[in-house]
Amino acid sequence: MEKIVDFKCTYNNSAGINEEVTRNLKLSFPQAYKHCETMTLIAKELKKHDNAAFCELPFCHTVEGEAMGGIINYGDEKIGPRAKEYVCKNADDLLNLKSIDFTKGRISEVLKACTCLRNEGENIVLEVSGPFTILNVLMDATHVFKIFRKEPEKMKQIFDKFQNEILNFIEEGQRAGANLISFADSSGGVNILGPKMMKESVDMFTYPFLKKAEKIIDDKTILLLCPKTTFALLGTNKASLYDIELSKPMKYGEGCIEAIGKMKIAGQMCIKNINYELTEGKIKGIKLI
Repeated sequence: MEKIVDFKCTYNNSAGINEEVTRNLKLSFPQAYKHCETMTLIAKELKKHDNAAFCELPFCHTVEGEAMGGIINYGDEKIGPRAKEYVCKNADDLLNLKSIDFTKGRISEVLKACTCLRNEGENIVLEVSGPFTILNVLMDATHVFKIFRKEPEKMKQIFDKFQNEILNFIEEGQRAGANLISFADSSGGVNILGPKMMKESVDMFTYPFLKKAEKIIDDKTILLLCPKTTFALLGTNKASLYDIELSKPMKYGEGCIEAIGKMKIAGQMCIKNINYELTEGKIKGIKLI
């Protein structure tokens, strides 16, 4: 019997960066969130502060939504960028949004920062948002759920549009040097959508999206799923888990890096859980069915 279990995660809504890091860097905010050079500095300082095996970009969940036309409050040294006001009121507004131009704006600077960091020998996690998280930037959630319930055909079109944009972002991220692509959609978890809508989301978006993403991911990159997504796939019988042997017990982030080229998709733990230990020297891969 299908049952989607929720993953209780304390990192879902994290936005912005550690204030201690920003204070030490003495950068000007919010301008520092907008440019390759300052993004690079922040990412390296965060890695050092967290004792992580990788750098992470970007520092919020608004980059894709902004690139599609969303209006953003860029925040300050304490609170990172977040939605300022909604630009869409109905399904057609969403479907008429522009496609992302990866050569312009903040999303372009994120990709440039990935290249700079990779050229310096860093491992880079590019955080890619799912459709509900992107929609949070563009439309009031009550309108989104209304479309889902009353206009399922339009919702499928919206999912397809967003699927293309996210897949393009993954491709651009790979080209820019990001070797770990993190996909999360905390605004679309079963705790928010409920079991019925969650299953429909897996069928309409998550599973077909990941089947395409799996083909895009090359042997120099790994796709990391938020465990909420992993549990949704397992709970709808769309995936199974398997073990990959590592050279030794290690932290999850280190294990993901070592697993590059050995698996396409991982999703055992939130990548932000820096101290999670793979005590048995194994990491779980995700096999799409």
